[in-house]
Amino acid sequence: MAALWLAAGACGAATEVVYPLTSLDDADSRYEYDWAVLRVALQKTVPRYGPFEMRQSTQSMSPQRVAQELLAPQGRINVLARATSPELERQYIPVRLPIDKGLLGYRIFLVRYADLPRFAAVHTLDNLRKLSVGQGKDWVDVPLLRDAGFNVVEGTSYRGLFAMLAAGRFDWFSRGIDEAQREYAERHPTYPNMAIEPTLLLQYPLPLYFFTRRDAEGKLLAQRITDGMEMMIKDGSLNALFQQYKGESIKSGGLQKRRILHLNNPHLTPETPLARSELWFNPNTGK
Repeated sequence: MAALWLAAGACGAATEVVYPLTSLDDADSRYEYDWAVLRVALQKTVPRYGPFEMRQSTQSMSPQRVAQELLAPQGRINVLARATSPELERQYIPVRLPIDKGLLGYRIFLVRYADLPRFAAVHTLDNLRKLSVGQGKDWVDVPLLRDAGFNVVEGTSYRGLFAMLAAGRFDWFSRGIDEAQREYAERHPTYPNMAIEPTLLLQYPLPLYFFTRRDAEGKLLAQRITDGMEMMIKDGSLNALFQQYKGESIKSGGLQKRRILHLNNPHLTPETPLARSELWFNPNTGK
């Protein structure tokens, strides 16, 4: 199967790109934008690399299972999108172009409505450290937050984290700007005491990359994605998709009204393209 994935070009066979199904939960829309970016990047490279077929895996996988499938030579997926870490960049081939322009590193919080006054009183990182934060098991934010002195409570499933918040297992669920707003809309009927905290913004560099398998076919696919995304950056289509999927959330997130608390991310590799300003979200312009 793997040998067929990238037999494009001279033989005319379509590149088969298989991305993971991470949840059977109808309310899980976390990755729609990522796969839209991937599709456009592949479309833009058809003249050079040939046709493609892009589909989602039919079997739901946990994040741990997704990682295992991309490591396996005959794995059922050949691309994933994930916030980067040194370990991921060693295990897989990273496409070092932030899919969401680094927006994932602008964090607002899902909290219990009754706790809003506690968060309104937070003005420093030390204040925030007194309140426990929920994250998924093995998410890349976990070591970053723990290294910064936070009490991190890990949940074994994405869906279960909302129940843990409602039950008081932790005080705040750290989410990207657009994630929090979508998740609130999707899950508030189930958890009516959940609220979006309106006064704080936690910011740290957190690139979201595409990753492919470390083999010849993965190298070719990574190069194709890189070429396509560079074309999107140059012609403005990445910005257009970004605004289509994220623009309203950015506006309604009220960044200018929030107290910004900055954290360093010591887990970024030296190859992180921080110097390319066109790749990164600018909170002053909203683009």
